[in-house]
Amino acid sequence: MTLLKSSSTGDTVAPRYRESLKSRTVGRHYQSLAILVAIAAIMIGGIGSRLVKLQLFEGKYNLQQADRNRIRIIPKPPERGKILDRQGRLLAGSSLFHSVYVWPLASRQADWPHKLKLLSQILDIPESEIQQRIERAGDTSPYLLRIARGLSDRQVTVLNEYSSELEGIEVDVELGRQYPHAHRAAHVLGYTGEIDREELERGKSLGYRLGDTIGQMGIEAAFERDLRGEWGGRKIQVDSLGNAQNVLEIIAPKAGKDVYLTLDLDLQKAAEAALGKTKGAIVAMNPNNGEVLAMASYPSFDPNIFSTQISEKTWKELQGQDHPFVNRTIQGFPPASTFKIVTTTAAIESGKFSPYAVLPTYPYITVGGIQFWDWNRAGFGWLGFPGAMALSSDTFFYQVALEIGGPTLIEWTRQYGFGQKTGIELAAEEASGLVADERWKQLELAEDWYRGDTVNMSIGQGFLQASPLQVAVMFAVPANGGYRVTPHLRKDNREIKNRRVSLGMSPQTLQSLQKGLRWVVTQGTGTVMNAETLPPNAGKSGTAEDPPRLSHAWFGAYAPLERPEIVVVAFAENSGGGGSKVAAPKVRQVLEVYFKLKSPQK
Repeated sequence: MTLLKSSSTGDTVAPRYRESLKSRTVGRHYQSLAILVAIAAIMIGGIGSRLVKLQLFEGKYNLQQADRNRIRIIPKPPERGKILDRQGRLLAGSSLFHSVYVWPLASRQADWPHKLKLLSQILDIPESEIQQRIERAGDTSPYLLRIARGLSDRQVTVLNEYSSELEGIEVDVELGRQYPHAHRAAHVLGYTGEIDREELERGKSLGYRLGDTIGQMGIEAAFERDLRGEWGGRKIQVDSLGNAQNVLEIIAPKAGKDVYLTLDLDLQKAAEAALGKTKGAIVAMNPNNGEVLAMASYPSFDPNIFSTQISEKTWKELQGQDHPFVNRTIQGFPPASTFKIVTTTAAIESGKFSPYAVLPTYPYITVGGIQFWDWNRAGFGWLGFPGAMALSSDTFFYQVALEIGGPTLIEWTRQYGFGQKTGIELAAEEASGLVADERWKQLELAEDWYRGDTVNMSIGQGFLQASPLQVAVMFAVPANGGYRVTPHLRKDNREIKNRRVSLGMSPQTLQSLQKGLRWVVTQGTGTVMNAETLPPNAGKSGTAEDPPRLSHAWFGAYAPLERPEIVVVAFAENSGGGGSKVAAPKVRQVLEVYFKLKSPQK
C-alpha cells in the first residue's frame, strides 16, 4: 500500500488516522450507553408514575375492586313491620319462605349455560328471564341475587339433589309477607312485590337495591317507609373458587315499624259478608272523627299470591277478572238520590227557600224541550223538604235546583268534598271524582252549561261522579252536626278538631236534613232499616242510571239517631233493582253486626 506523505514533513498520516478511528468508536459506545440509560430512565419513570397513579390516585378504587373479588356480601332483609287492626289483631305479618340465590360472578364460568338451563327447568322460569336479572345486577356484583322465592318443597329437594352441578347457587330461608286472612281487607292492605327497574331508580337514594320487596298498593305502599325496616347481612371472605373462608362482619337487620289501623276486623268481615258476590263497595266510618271502621270492595284478590314468584301470565289472568285490584270504595260513580242531601243544603242555605217551603210535584217537568220525569212517573202531590227526601221526589228537587241555579249547587257540592280527594292515606289510588261546571263543559265538550245539566245534577246524575267514601263523608255532615270530616285509616291520637271542618250550616238546615233522613226510614224508601234489631237510625237510598248497563244501587245510613257513632254506605255496581231493595239490606246487615259487637247482651 502506498503511504501518503506530508508536503512539509514527509511523515505518514497512518497514526493520526488510527487515533481518529479510535476516538469515533469510543464516542459511539458512550452514545449507545446514554441511549440505553435514557430508555431505562423512561421505563422506570413510566413504571413509577404508574405506581404513583395506582397507589395514590386509584388506590382506593383498586382496593375496592380487589375486595369485590374476594368478599361476598350475603344480605339479610329486615322483618317488615306488622299491620294490625284497631284492637291489635294481625292483618299482615311475616312468614318463612325458601328462596334461591345466585352469585352473579358465577355467570362467567364456562359451565354457566348448563346451570342456567337446569335452574330454568327446576324453577319453571325462562332462561332469558334469569339471565336478564343477572345482567341487571352486573356480572361482577358481590351480592347474592335472588332468582326465585316461595319455593315449593319439591323444588328445594331437587335443587339440593343437583347441588354438585349448581355450584354458586344457594337455597336459603328468608322472611316473606303473609296475610293470615287471605282476601280480607285486601284493597286496604295492598300487597308487596319485588322492586322493578323504575322503582329501583327512584329508590336508590333511599337504600333500595335489586331484589328488594316494596309496598305496591294500599297501606303497604302508603306506609312503605315505616314498614320496610333496615337491611343487615354478613360480609364473608371467599377464595378464588368462591368458597367461604371466614365471616368478616355481621350486621343485624332492623325490623320495620308496626302500623295500627282504624279498621275493626270483625266489622270488616261483616261488610265483606254483606257485599258477598255483588260487585261494589261498602264503607263504615265514624262520622265524628273520620275513622274508617270497614272498607270492602268486590271483586277482591288474595295478596298472598304476591309473596311468592308470580308469572306474567298469572298476572294478566288476574287483571282480566273484572278488575279485582280496583278499590271501588275510592272510585267515582254517579251518587244518585243520596245527593239530595247536598241539594237540600244548597236550597235552604241560599236563602231562596225556607226550611218549611212546600212545592207541588209532577209526573215530569219540561226544560229546554226535554221532559225530566219523576221516578214513579206520577209525582207525589205537595211536599216539603222532609217529605221530598223521604219519598225521593225528583221533580221537587228539579224545581229547587232551577231556582237556586247551577253555580250555587256546584259551590255546595264542593263544600261537601266532592270533586277532590278526601285526604285518606290511599291518595295514590283514590279518584277525585267529578263536579262539572261551565268551564269543564267548554273544555271537554265545547258546550255551554244548560239548565238541564242543573236538573240532572240535583238528583246526583249527569256530569257528577263520587266515590262511596265521599258519599260516606257527605252522610257524616248531618250525622255530626254540620262538619266535613277527613277519613283516615291509621290509628293515632290526633284531636277531633284536626280531623274536621265546619260547613257553617244553619241549625234550621241541619234539622230539615235530619228530619228528612229519619222519615226515609220510618215512612219512605228505606223502611227496611226500621227494624227492632237496630237502634233508631236515618238514611237515604239512591238509584243511578248507567245506560246501556243496569243501574247502580246506593244506600247510606247513620246510627244511633240521637248520638250517631257510625255511618255505613253500600254501593252495588250495575246491580239493577234500586237502592232500597239491593243496597239497604247490606247496610242493615253491617249495622246489626256493629251493635251486636258493641252490646252482645242486647
